Order: sequence, then C-alpha cells, then structure tokens
Amino acid sequence: MKYMNFNPQIHDVKKIATLKYNVDFRTYNKFYKSKEKAIKAIEKTLKEEDCIKVIYDNENIIGMLVAYNHENEPEFHFKSLKLLIIAIMDNFVICNLKKDDLYIAEIAIDEKQQSKGYGTKVINDVINYAKKNNYKRVILDADFRNPKAKALYERVGFKVYNKKSFLKRGMYNMEYKI
Repeated sequence: MKYMNFNPQIHDVKKIATLKYNVDFRTYNKFYKSKEKAIKAIEKTLKEEDCIKVIYDNENIIGMLVAYNHENEPEFHFKSLKLLIIAIMDNFVICNLKKDDLYIAEIAIDEKQQSKGYGTKVINDVINYAKKNNYKRVILDADFRNPKAKALYERVGFKVYNKKSFLKRGMYNMEYKI
C-alpha cells in the first residue's frame, strides 16, 4: 500500500469526490438531494493539497485519507454555499485540534475493497507516522450514526474523550494517546 498527495491532474477526481461523499453521505444528501449532485459539487472544490492522500494497492486507487496538524490545516475555498454550510456545521462537532495533535479528518476505502483490513492498516500507518514525528496524540471523529467506524477505531486503541452534537448531527471525538 502506498500514499500519494492528491493531484487533480493525475488522479481520478470523480473517484476521490465519490470517496469524500461516502464519508458523510447523509449530510450531503440532505443538502443536495442526490448522490450525483453532491459528487459534482465536491469535484469542483478538489484541488491539489498535501493533506489529501490517495491510497493505492498495487496500481489501483483503493481509498483516500485526509489528515493534518494545526500548521497545515486545509484552507476552505468553497465554490458552493451548500458546502460552506456543511463545513460550518462540521466545526460544531469535530475535534478541537491542539499543537501536538495529528487529526484524521477523513478515511474512505472504496466499497469494493472494504472488510479487507485496509482501514485498520491506514489508521495504523497514521499512528506510526505520528509516533515517528513526535505527536502526542492522533485524533478523529466517529459519527453517532456510524457504529462500525467507532468500533474499528476502538479496536485499534482510540478512546472517546468528548461527544458533540449540533442540529441532529453528532460525533464522538476520539483520541489515541502516544
């Protein structure tokens, strides 16, 4: 498995947009009313960023990862009012990022590749990266409506340290202390 910085000139933008959609499809569907409209809106906002990693196994894209620290948080340049509203809503429920944290914002494994251990491998790779780079903890959010994701994170060693909700949307803020 290897990770590459996302580059819209060489990567399948629609595939990455679809993976991003799958992470939070419930919210996107409320605003866009269809998967296709949501994916098209996400495609328009994707740009080359260090915090978006495309995950390959052999030569096939199997997923994507968005992770960052307080110094390289992505800047939001929304071409869509709906995506801006979603980002604002997110800020009420996601983890508060501290100086020595590495934040996993999104992990998405292609539906055809799920249940093969890739999600666990990605999380362990991020934890190992965090250890090598002297972070104090890795943090992430698990949607209240996604018990499978929460269970995966707990199996790897994450613990809930906070719960946040806003307008019927809620997250378990979880941490892995290093």
